[in-house]
Amino acid sequence: MPSEIEKILAETIHRPFEYPAHKWSYYQEWNNALFLHWKVSLEDLSEIVPEDLRIDTFDGNAYISLVAFTMQKIRPRNLPAIKTISDFDEINVRTYIDNKGKKKGVYFLHIEAGKHLSALISKRISGLPYEKSDIHRSKNYYQSANRKKNFFLDTSFSTTDLLNTKTDLDRWLTERYCLYLDKNNTIYCYDIHHKEWDVKNVQLNKLKLDYKIGNIHMNQAPDLLHYSDGVKVLAWNKTKVVL
Repeated sequence: MPSEIEKILAETIHRPFEYPAHKWSYYQEWNNALFLHWKVSLEDLSEIVPEDLRIDTFDGNAYISLVAFTMQKIRPRNLPAIKTISDFDEINVRTYIDNKGKKKGVYFLHIEAGKHLSALISKRISGLPYEKSDIHRSKNYYQSANRKKNFFLDTSFSTTDLLNTKTDLDRWLTERYCLYLDKNNTIYCYDIHHKEWDVKNVQLNKLKLDYKIGNIHMNQAPDLLHYSDGVKVLAWNKTKVVL
């Protein structure tokens, strides 16, 4: 019988482009994920995204998203996960990249991890802008305080059934299969693969937040939100993007 990873690799009908032919490098799980999405000014967003990355839009609207989830079992290929490092709560703030229609992906404007060591190792290995934040979560509850930047999130929510039919916007916001990185004036791309997100209806019972990046201020209710129990993810080493 095929292994779990073989099953993940075999399910590709939902992907907009093929994953790399060579072997994946990392395994990880993104579990209990709450997505908060806002429409934002394209002009303001352009000021905080590298000029070599083309911002993707939907019906003329630019978006940013705050995603709060629990990272689990992250490990290199053929090595075991070490729970004290591999499992941690995370918050990232991302926007959406088109890259001339070749690979629609995401670009992280900010990333927080609930463990100092995990943030340090993740930043060193990936190059992504991880920072330590004080994060506490339980079922349907998420609280974070980043004292360095005075960012905070305090939310509780309820989930119900899976969405029977996803809209084009639901898919546009969630089904992204690469991450873009700007490092030392060079653009890199991390390809990823997972099964399609199973998205649930979600209702916010409480939301207090304050994240300000450039001229974009996230301190109000989102325009759209999603919740998923999670996905199992394969990731490849980064490659340089030829502009």
